[in-house]
Amino acid sequence: MEQFSKRTDDWGVSEALGFMLIFTLVIVGIGLVTLYGYPMLLQQQTSADEQIMQKNMIVLQNDVKSITYKMVPYKETSLKIGGGTLFSNSPLSDPTAPTFTIWESNSGPLSPWVENYRSGDLRYESTSAQTDISLQNGAVVMRKRVEPGSVMLAEPRWFYDEETNTMVITLIALNNTETLSRAGIGTVQMKMNTEPQIVEVLPSPLPAGTFIYVKYEPGTSTDDYSVAWNNYFINTMKMSPAACLIGGATAKCYSFRTDVSKPAYLVIKKFEVTVQSL
Repeated sequence: MEQFSKRTDDWGVSEALGFMLIFTLVIVGIGLVTLYGYPMLLQQQTSADEQIMQKNMIVLQNDVKSITYKMVPYKETSLKIGGGTLFSNSPLSDPTAPTFTIWESNSGPLSPWVENYRSGDLRYESTSAQTDISLQNGAVVMRKRVEPGSVMLAEPRWFYDEETNTMVITLIALNNTETLSRAGIGTVQMKMNTEPQIVEVLPSPLPAGTFIYVKYEPGTSTDDYSVAWNNYFINTMKMSPAACLIGGATAKCYSFRTDVSKPAYLVIKKFEVTVQSL
C-alpha cells in the first residue's frame, strides 16, 4: 500500500494570497512615498528655485553696476525663473514705491538735496515659498511675506572715505516703458537711459561737524524692506538712527556725522537704467 504524507505548511499556500500580500506592500510603499517623500521633494524644489533666483538677482545687480559705474551701454542676461514671476516695477508708474530723501543739518528737510527719490525695482515673487527678492537702488533685498522683517543679500555701492572726509551716495532708478513680467525662461535686457547726474551739494565743502541725514520710507506692505536698509545704514555705513521732524511729523531717519575736525564732501550720483524686456 502506498503511503502519502501531507505537509501542514502547504495547506495555506495560494497564488491569490501571495498576490494580495505583494499588492498590499506596493500600495503601502506608494502611500508612504506620497505622504512623506513628495512634500520633501516639493520643499527641496522650492528651496532650489529660491536659491537660483537669489544668484540671478545678484547677476542682474552686477549688470546694473556695469551699466552705471563702468558705462557699459547695454547688458543682456538669460535666466531661468522657476516657482514664481519676475516683475519690472517702474517708479514712473508706482506712486507707492519706497522713497529716499537726503539732506543735511544746516539746510533742514524743507530744502533737501534729494526728495522722495523712487528707484523702482526688479522683483521676483515666489508663489510656492511666499518670498520676494528685489533689486532696488543698487541693492538686493529679500523678505518673507508670512514673517516680518527683511534681509539684504547684496549691498549697494555707497562708501565713506575717512582720509578725505567724503561720502558718496549712488541712487539707481530702474525704469521701463511698459509693464513687464516673466515666468520660465527669460532674457533681461537693460541699457543706460541718460547720462549720470551729479547732485550739486552746496556749500561744498560742507562745514566741519555737519550731519548728513538719509530717510528711507517704505511703500506698501509688499514693498517694506526697512529692516534690511536699517541694518545697512547702521552696521555698514555706521550711521545713527535719529528722529527727524518733517512736515510737522516725526519720522525715522539716519544721521551720518562727518569728521568734526575738517570740512566734509558729499557726492550724490543719480543713474537711470531702462529695462527693455524680460
